[in-house]
Amino acid sequence: MIQHDHPPAPADAFILAFGDSLTAGYGLRRDDAFPAVLERGLQAKFAGASVHNAGVSGDTTSGGRARLPRVLAALPRTPNLSIVELGANDFIRGVDPARTADHLDAILAMLHDCRIPVLLAGMQAPAILGERARRFNAIYPTLAARHAVALDPFFLDGVAGRRGFVLADGFHPNAAGIAHVAERILPRVEAVLAEQVGRQELVGS
Repeated sequence: MIQHDHPPAPADAFILAFGDSLTAGYGLRRDDAFPAVLERGLQAKFAGASVHNAGVSGDTTSGGRARLPRVLAALPRTPNLSIVELGANDFIRGVDPARTADHLDAILAMLHDCRIPVLLAGMQAPAILGERARRFNAIYPTLAARHAVALDPFFLDGVAGRRGFVLADGFHPNAAGIAHVAERILPRVEAVLAEQVGRQELVGS
């Protein structure tokens, strides 16, 4: 595990993007993947910002929970923020939402123990799919409130099912879709980093 220190002021913000194929950039050039596009957006305000791509295509919340300690141990320093984007594969594979919630809860607890702020990227299943979809969709706001972390309610908001924004499989975002996701999430990420600047200025005053 990385040391439980305070990350430096985010002029050179270091972001951990931890997720599945939506983070990894399935079907895209690495420069068009979400972490790379978000990094370029951040650099307009935080010139030295970098975003580490820890996405694994096909990953589930169980797999993410198992690999997170290894990911954290290999990082060069404590991230200013971790974006956690997992769960879609759980729903596709029919995992009980209670198990998905348990794994995400453990991931958020690990990051809290390492004093790493989190932006939880929510997933949403179509309500037409019934009770399991309702239980799945409730996971993200419930855990965000429990752990007092920032929440993006739906990572694929404005992209899911939208012609021209997805690959031929009809699900994974293309480069235009990822650009939309990154542009939409950027203000949330900047807000978390700005809070860190404010706290550090308060401590130093």
